[in-house]
Amino acid sequence: MLEKLRNIGIIAHIDAGKTTTTERILYYTGLTHKMGETHNGESVMDYLPAEKERGITVTSAAVRCLWNNCQINIIDTPGHVDFTAEVERSLRILDGAVVLFCAKGGVEPQSETVWRQADKYHVPRIAYINKMDAVGADFCSVVNQIKQRLGANPLVINLPVIQEDTFTGVIDLIEMRYYTFCGPSGDQIECQDIPQDSMDFALHWQTAMLESLAESDETLLDLYVANEVLPVDLLLQVIRRNTISGEMVPVLCGSSYRNIGVQKLLDAVVDFLPSPLDVPPVEAICQGSDSVMDIIPDSQGELAALVFKIVSDRHVGKLAFARVYSGSIDSGSYVFNSSRGSKERVGRLVRMHANHREEIGRIEAGDIVALIGLKDVNTGDTLCREGQHFLLESIEFPEPVIQISIEPKNQSDQSRIMEALMRIAAEDPTFKLSYNKETGQTLIAGMGELHLEIIADRLSKEFKVNFNIGKPEVAYKETITQAAEQTTRYVKQTGGKGQFAHLVLRLEPAEGFEFVNKIVGGAIPREYIPAVESGIKQALREGVLKGYPVVNVKATLLDGSFHEVDSSEMAFRTAAMLAARDCMRKAGPQLLEPIMRLEITAPEEFTGNIISNISNRRGRLQSMDTVNNTQIIRGCVPLAEMFGYSTILRSLTQGRGGFSMEFSHYEDFHIAS
Repeated sequence: MLEKLRNIGIIAHIDAGKTTTTERILYYTGLTHKMGETHNGESVMDYLPAEKERGITVTSAAVRCLWNNCQINIIDTPGHVDFTAEVERSLRILDGAVVLFCAKGGVEPQSETVWRQADKYHVPRIAYINKMDAVGADFCSVVNQIKQRLGANPLVINLPVIQEDTFTGVIDLIEMRYYTFCGPSGDQIECQDIPQDSMDFALHWQTAMLESLAESDETLLDLYVANEVLPVDLLLQVIRRNTISGEMVPVLCGSSYRNIGVQKLLDAVVDFLPSPLDVPPVEAICQGSDSVMDIIPDSQGELAALVFKIVSDRHVGKLAFARVYSGSIDSGSYVFNSSRGSKERVGRLVRMHANHREEIGRIEAGDIVALIGLKDVNTGDTLCREGQHFLLESIEFPEPVIQISIEPKNQSDQSRIMEALMRIAAEDPTFKLSYNKETGQTLIAGMGELHLEIIADRLSKEFKVNFNIGKPEVAYKETITQAAEQTTRYVKQTGGKGQFAHLVLRLEPAEGFEFVNKIVGGAIPREYIPAVESGIKQALREGVLKGYPVVNVKATLLDGSFHEVDSSEMAFRTAAMLAARDCMRKAGPQLLEPIMRLEITAPEEFTGNIISNISNRRGRLQSMDTVNNTQIIRGCVPLAEMFGYSTILRSLTQGRGGFSMEFSHYEDFHIAS
């Protein structure tokens, strides 16, 4: 039943404990019989060799478990900024999310990024403050940061109990009871009276919780004002409604590594996060009319499914992960890919448990599944029945910011390396593959040094390819700074039919790319206009300064003429390319470089050295905060200045500093003369 289904994601900054928490969830729900640990490479969710080696999550893993008669589909996502696309595509298809925060680190840079991604897709959230056993853990500070930095409305429903500097259990503010988690695996839950030394703390936070809830519900307000007992069922109902609407974010705490509080988190997932029936219907665009239709979650309705991830498996070929919004898919049936206009047969349906597969015969609305047998399918494609021509909103991914050259060590690896790179590119939308005609080099681009390092690892270990790689290069872009016009006549006379095209083009700065057709009176026939746009786009792939892609341009086709016999689509495409290139030279071309948002944490005594070093790297300081004798420095620095920074920071801080970095924006870059 749909009301008993939860599709949730675990999202957070790197090292907040996402995979450890998921491992506990799998154990307590009976899916595994042993808790895997990330530090010894035994976790179920981190199954890739690169994940086991580094102790980090690289790719999102899906699993399904049962708690309190509810089926929960969980996607454990990476925390490192280089793999933010995994979070993006997961949040696109999920109904709810658990956001983890480190009780010591609080709201960290990637915490803000994943929070904004969840805002973008209007995903209801629960906050779980993990690592309450860590030295320097500060529950109240993290709650305050969630409110101030993320602009959220945190509703604390769960408090930590610290006795003799040891985290011993949690207080449930709804029931006003104290829970401890005993036994070697924390599965012996004991419910007790709240300790006397924690009672004032609990009453303060319970009052704050009840006042927030009473403001949002009249029935609760009347009972609260009358000083009557508030029914637990009513409190749960009001919290659930406010969570699903995004008005409030329930806050719980625990220590997943110490097996404290995870069962209460599971209760909250079931009680507060939405089922597919509780979220607004997804919208689909009808092809041809551009009208919008709502997709209602109904197993008996028309099929509507979105492919959100592609995985290449050497045993079964291409695995297409899909969220089914409406209708059903049977193993062996046919589906229509409306994004590509192709009909394909679903060979098998499998439910994924990390890298283990469970074959099933049918999948229905609301569920997440992997399809085997689809040949021509990519991330963001819409699956429906033949005759139903609509598109679900696709998924937008950030552009790569760093690239390296790659070449096979010998001729026999040439075809294998290209095949491997094509397979990786099909899986990862933020990984780009290109060929530089001038240098004859194959270039691969990604989101950061770690991203490309993981890809190189996969090529070597998974695909058994021998190769050499060049030094990392920044993925610059180009733009124009002023408007310019260009008149181009393309005339080519051969023995037979010639080529003729004449057009007047204006380029000017804009946000993104825009093409405007101002041709009137049939000066250029309508069928040639798409060829003009195509020619302009082709010219913008390589700028006139350094050959980098050109962005933020508005192109306006002002005038032109054609020849009855010699004009063709090819002629107008070529003329548009020539006109765009000439126009760019007149329009003040400008190089753009990627700027990274940087956050450094280090002991206070090293602050001066760090700030001086940032200035030398053309960086700009934005803010500084002190938390527990630790300085948190935030700023923006060009990516070109950040290669190998981890080594530099370690030497500046005697190995005690750390940093995180994510893409912020592109900015003008002036080439030194």
